[in-house]
Amino acid sequence: MAYRYGDRRQNMLMPASIEQYIPQDAPVRAYDAFIDSLDFEKAGIQIEPQKVGCPQYDPKAMLKLLVYGYSYGIRSSRKLEREAHYNLSFIWLVGGMKPDHKTIAEFRRRNKAALTNVLRQCARVCIELGLIEGNTLFVDGSKVRASAGMNNTWDRDRCLRRLEKIDARVAEILSECEQVDEKECNDSSLVKLNKEFADNKKLRARVKGILDRLDATDKKSTNTTDPDCTKIHGRQGSHAGYNAQTVVDEKHGLIVSSDVVNENNDLHQFAKQMGQSVETLGKKPQTACADAGFSDINELEKIDNQGIRVIVPSSRQASKKEPQPFDKRSFKYDGNRDIYTCPEGKVLRYNGIDVKTGHMEYSAEAGTCKKCRNFGLCTSSRYGRTVIRLVKEELVEKLERQYEEPASRDIYKLRKQKAELPFGHIKHNLKAGGFLLRGLAGVRAEMSILATCFNVTRMIGIIGVSKLIAMLGR
Repeated sequence: MAYRYGDRRQNMLMPASIEQYIPQDAPVRAYDAFIDSLDFEKAGIQIEPQKVGCPQYDPKAMLKLLVYGYSYGIRSSRKLEREAHYNLSFIWLVGGMKPDHKTIAEFRRRNKAALTNVLRQCARVCIELGLIEGNTLFVDGSKVRASAGMNNTWDRDRCLRRLEKIDARVAEILSECEQVDEKECNDSSLVKLNKEFADNKKLRARVKGILDRLDATDKKSTNTTDPDCTKIHGRQGSHAGYNAQTVVDEKHGLIVSSDVVNENNDLHQFAKQMGQSVETLGKKPQTACADAGFSDINELEKIDNQGIRVIVPSSRQASKKEPQPFDKRSFKYDGNRDIYTCPEGKVLRYNGIDVKTGHMEYSAEAGTCKKCRNFGLCTSSRYGRTVIRLVKEELVEKLERQYEEPASRDIYKLRKQKAELPFGHIKHNLKAGGFLLRGLAGVRAEMSILATCFNVTRMIGIIGVSKLIAMLGR
């Protein structure tokens, strides 16, 4: 079988312009049309063609470079610079301009706040195109690594241990210096000891500064590389990171809003994330759904009070464990009399509030449980059985019943394919297992770009390149 060989010296006629290199249905044209459709003034990026001074690169071209690069897992400024030199799609997108990596990094750093608004602009474009309805929203969170190492994470105990070691070593150095002085020899050893002593003094001052900052704030720990990140516990172990949040629409699974927080769990995020999505949509959704990680009753109450149907399982429902004999659910509550009745018909009366938890306690009369045939099974306490009732127990029961309804379970089944898909795409396809920028402002900007990339990819898949370009250019 014959082979085909290339010839680098073959003469050929090249297209007359960059425009002719890119097919009309190439995805890069959809990204170009999408960025052109954004309102840069509302996003916070100034467009001033007549600005006096040294000419700058067109902000639209720079944003196109970032969004298109992130969509293909090219995020570092040096790699983006390389693509602008050698990749035809990038060359066409920026019109042949070749910004260096410092210019790209500076544009991204200087426009962090504006980049955070890009997703909001994208979501509103999707609303105008009828791709986002905003009737049912799904909230989800995922742990993402920070651009910092765990070795640079300090808490109070670590600071105190390190200070103790430094003080011990300083004492040893002083003792060794005295011995060298007495012998009046080995000058090189004395120089080394003096240098080590100075280094330890600097290290001690640095650690003491970290400890002082911890004492001045409520934070349990801090990272010297990225002070805004926190210690994240995930499937890959513990690392310095952030908690990324998204709110996804039911219709096509498009992201309505995104955020990044420095909390290790999702408990306090439900109301906040829903509030941001409502602001973007301009209306309240009919239904809000999330997993049990968001089941903080105070957060759920804020959304329920707005007339939005909340579909979030409680921790008890999520565990799917069968109720044990003499579980709290086997005790009946009488709201009129404010008492519980046990399976044997004995009454448990209000006994006060637990100071630590704020929960109400109901207990049987002294000696009643000891005479019961189920003593040892129901309780083995000599004080008798106690039942805990939450202050907002009625709301908890209402939301649990709401979750168990067939229509609610059908919506909850959609949660995985709608809410978890974006994070899978971002982490696996876009290779964004960690953030490049540091600080909350930086990571929120990056998350906004990544979420926008997901939306544009979905728009291309749903509508097609040519039709999308036509709809964006109307």
